[in-house]
Amino acid sequence: MTAFAALTSRSVVLRQSNIDTDQIIPARFLSTTERAGLGKHAFNDWRWQADGSPNPEFAFNQPQNSGRQILLAGANFGCGSSREHAPWALTDLGLRAIVSSQIADIFRNNSLKNGLLPIVLDEAVVQSLMQRPDDELTVDIEARELRTPAGDVHPFPLDAFARTCLMQGVDELGYLLLRDPQISKYEERFHAS
Repeated sequence: MTAFAALTSRSVVLRQSNIDTDQIIPARFLSTTERAGLGKHAFNDWRWQADGSPNPEFAFNQPQNSGRQILLAGANFGCGSSREHAPWALTDLGLRAIVSSQIADIFRNNSLKNGLLPIVLDEAVVQSLMQRPDDELTVDIEARELRTPAGDVHPFPLDAFARTCLMQGVDELGYLLLRDPQISKYEERFHAS
């Protein structure tokens, strides 16, 4: 995972509600345990036409959305079955943050463990942001805020542990491994007594 404390980017908009994990990464692509390369299959059935050519109507195929790192999505994003491949595919696609009024709990947890920031804001705020996808939004993980060029500040919930892991670029195991020297010292003291 790549550490990040803040990011500034324009947005890609997917207005649909109830985008489930099978739409994010269809089950036929789940046979790998490699993260790299899954981005080409993200939203596969929407991105590609039957003949394999790009669907020009799909947001991620539109040239103006290239390189954008924030997805503005309809309510109930990431619902459906639990699969870590979904955040893997989205991060491999280049996304770092998902903004929606509702993000499924399992997807949210899988995202946080894999370096993808799920941001939940009020529906009215999300709809307003969707009207201006070319605005450069700033996501500040340390402050737990999303800021607009107009000066609007939208706080979002993010627990302290997830915040620390994102800012250090580690998952739960990585967090523990970084503390191995302190853990070893504690164990030596514990076993010495």
